[in-house]
Amino acid sequence: MTGRPERVAFVAGTGTAVGKTWVASEVLRGLRAGGRRVSARKPAQSFDGAEASTDADMLAAATGESPHEVCPPHRWYARALAPPMAAAALGAPTFSIADLVDELAWPDGTDLGLVEGAGGPRSPIAADGDNVTLACALVPDLVLLVADAGLGAINAVRLSVHAFVPAPVVVVLNRYDDNDAVHRANRDWLGDRDRFDIVVGTEVAAVRIVP
Repeated sequence: MTGRPERVAFVAGTGTAVGKTWVASEVLRGLRAGGRRVSARKPAQSFDGAEASTDADMLAAATGESPHEVCPPHRWYARALAPPMAAAALGAPTFSIADLVDELAWPDGTDLGLVEGAGGPRSPIAADGDNVTLACALVPDLVLLVADAGLGAINAVRLSVHAFVPAPVVVVLNRYDDNDAVHRANRDWLGDRDRFDIVVGTEVAAVRIVP
C-alpha cells in the first residue's frame, strides 16, 4: 500500500446485498461536499456480467475518480461468486491478501481512504483470506459495518462486530424505517444493551470519520 491517507475506513457488511456500496458512497459524498479529499478502493470485485453498474462505478461516481482507479482492471471478475472463486471459475490467476494490499495506491493528500470489502466478514476475498483478514492487514482507523435493519440484525451484528475487534466499529442499520417496530427494537437493543455505536442509514452521511 502506497501513500496511506490521513485516515482509513473499511466498509464491511454482515452479509451480501446489505447496501455496503450505497453507505460508502453516501459517506464519501458527505465528506467531499464538506471539502474533504476522499478516495475509494475496492481491492477486488466480482459481479454479474449483465449488470449495468458495478460497485467500482458507484464508488467512483461518489469520489470523482475513475472506476479503474477504484478497482484495478485485472481485479474485475464478471462472475457472481466471491472474488477468488470468480477468478478460479474464469481461469484467472490466484491472488493473496498481500497482493490486494500491495496494489492499493492513494492520491497524495487524501483525508479519507475508504476500502470496501466483498460479502460478509468471513466471505473469501483472496485465496488466503477473507474480509476480516484484509481489514486486519490494513489496520483501519474505523470499520463501518453495514447491516439490514430487519429481522436477524442482532445476531448478524453481534457476530460481525466481534470478528473485527479490536478495530473501532460503527454499525450502520441500513434501510431503516422508524415506523417499523422491529427496526426500532433492533436499534435500541444493539445500542442500549450491547452498547454498540449505532447509526441508521438515513444519517450515515453525518458519521464522524475525519476529525
